Amino acid sequence: MSWHNTPIALMAKALAAKEVSSTELTKYFLDRIEAEKRFNAYIDVSAHLSLEQASKADALLASGKAGKLTGIPIAHKDVFVTRGWKSTAASKMLEGYLSPFDATVVANLGIPNEDTPNAAGMVCLGKTNMDEFAMGSSNENSAYGPVLNPWNCEYVAGGSSGGSAAAVAAGLAPIATGTDTGGSIRQPAAFCGLTGIKPSYGRVSRYGMIAYASSLDQAGPMGKTAEDCALLLTAMSSHDPRDSTSLADTGEDYSRYLNQEWREGGANSAKPLEGLRVGLPKEFFAEGLASDVAKSVNEASKLLENLGATLVEVSLPKTKLSIPVYYVLAPAEASSNLSRFDGVRYGHRANEYRDLVDMYKKSRTEGFGAEVRRRILIGTYVLSHGYYDAYYLQAQKIRRIIAADFQIAFEKCDVILGPVAPDVAWRLGEKSKDPVQMYLEDIYTLSTNLAGLPAMSVPCGFNANNLPIGMQLIGNYFSEARLLQVAHQYQQASDWHMRIASEVA
Repeated sequence: MSWHNTPIALMAKALAAKEVSSTELTKYFLDRIEAEKRFNAYIDVSAHLSLEQASKADALLASGKAGKLTGIPIAHKDVFVTRGWKSTAASKMLEGYLSPFDATVVANLGIPNEDTPNAAGMVCLGKTNMDEFAMGSSNENSAYGPVLNPWNCEYVAGGSSGGSAAAVAAGLAPIATGTDTGGSIRQPAAFCGLTGIKPSYGRVSRYGMIAYASSLDQAGPMGKTAEDCALLLTAMSSHDPRDSTSLADTGEDYSRYLNQEWREGGANSAKPLEGLRVGLPKEFFAEGLASDVAKSVNEASKLLENLGATLVEVSLPKTKLSIPVYYVLAPAEASSNLSRFDGVRYGHRANEYRDLVDMYKKSRTEGFGAEVRRRILIGTYVLSHGYYDAYYLQAQKIRRIIAADFQIAFEKCDVILGPVAPDVAWRLGEKSKDPVQMYLEDIYTLSTNLAGLPAMSVPCGFNANNLPIGMQLIGNYFSEARLLQVAHQYQQASDWHMRIASEVA
């Protein structure tokens, strides 16, 4: 059976029915990873550790103590520290680093033990490639080389979670974790034809997630379907006292609305989204949006309308300001977070230096890539004396205005619909020499991180070159289950998410 084309919801049923074992599934995906190294999706794979976990999962399945996801293989973005596998954030600075503990996300999804008796029981396949320290939109900033898009190897997979996206799209993992600081789950999901969701800030613990910008970073799932994402997000989410921003856990099941009608008690099964108000921000459909992307997103809105939804125009007037605000705040936080990598306590240390200051300088210059150094310099500048008030404080004020704009929009609608990115995936190297051009690609995704809102990417079409197009659904705080419901109903009426990547055997 082609397990690499099977959603995890069906995979879980096959495991429960003893049609396949976790060990067989794990071997199947490990063999595919070995055969398809050309995509450069993985940084570290350890077959014996994966098979050891699969054996424990099979024991749980045999004992009748298995959960919904027990035995299903998963890939983790290399930003999550993972015991046994290298945890490098795709940087030379952390080359070869082995963490003595698991990130909360990894622990929640892994094999149960004394510390995590309610863990999901999934099997780790390995660590996926990414932009260094999650800084990038194309996965070309990795110290381990760029990730190739499974739809066309001459194009980028998106970033920073490009390795996770490529792994799932290429059938090298049935599902994967990612992180989203300014669109890093949604954009690579859109570029690779996947479904991915960034939950509300605080839903998923950041403990053990190598920090980039702490007030923006949030973990989430990347899979083939909205149902798969709902299952994984349910297992990932928990309150964590080790993360001061972690929300109280309500034990929420994010799949609970998937097959329900939007309006409780609705009687028209042909119109499951009757009563849903979908907001179309005029700023998302203005100059700069590629015509083929606009066409696909508009067609998706019409399909939602056919399912019973009502389309309304809304306005997010500060959309353009999200780019300068983000590229002041995120580098400022990165400058602070990455100051710990100094060559003294841990991380790369230069072999030759004259004194302590020279060691700092050489270690950080050698350990960090060009994009990371660029953002540290920007962040240090905006936090420095004389510029803090002019840049950092002003950006924080505008951030609040951006969040307020969303609340005004949500008075008129239940979800907001728009494109994920202005264009589809671009060719490798096409935008690498112009950082500003690369930053502009994040215009539709940054504002939701600044506001802390949940948002997701859903496949909705292809351009003339057969490259995937994703639509973005944005919800109000803590409305993940409703977003997933809309996406699921859309996927029941369309088949974009079922297409198989062109380069995949």
